[in-house]
Amino acid sequence: MAQTIAPVVSAAPRPDPAVAELLQTVVDTARAIFGAQASSIMLLDATADELIFEAVSGQGQEFLVGRRFPAGRGIAGWVTASGEPMVVDDLHDSTSFDRDIAESTGYVPNALMAAPLIRRDRVLGVLEVLDPSPQARSGLPELDLLGLFARQAAVALHVLTTHEPRPAPDAPDTPDDPSRTELRRLLSEARRLLGE
Repeated sequence: MAQTIAPVVSAAPRPDPAVAELLQTVVDTARAIFGAQASSIMLLDATADELIFEAVSGQGQEFLVGRRFPAGRGIAGWVTASGEPMVVDDLHDSTSFDRDIAESTGYVPNALMAAPLIRRDRVLGVLEVLDPSPQARSGLPELDLLGLFARQAAVALHVLTTHEPRPAPDAPDTPDDPSRTELRRLLSEARRLLGE
């Protein structure tokens, strides 16, 4: 019997605004660089064995953030389990592609690129680029570039999952830890790539 796909809104607390901004910048930049219809970051909730949309650019960005899907299904599930990136030029012929999940999001892509978000040998989630232009998925350099964006997202997720929330704006300043400094550096680099 097929598993019913019933995405639900995440009850998890919203991330630090700097992390949320970085994740959104990563998906916006990936979508622009690869000429894609959409891009997303899904975070692994290992306890529930689900992937949660944390940032979306393009198709579905109005309603997908916070939705959950089974972590063991589809290409995102394969990338999460294997820790390896994947490019699929024709999803019609892919046995890894889960059309039911895609249809439940309201957008069924024809091609995709996916890279794991890895921090210290632990997969935190997946960065996907849906329907990238054919030139943007032509080889290893493009997959390496997608991996760069995935590393940026992994740093942000590391900060999100291992550090205390930032103090209130009116709280006294405290010294920055190295992870927050790296997060700000990556955010600046992403802004530069966007030309902001």
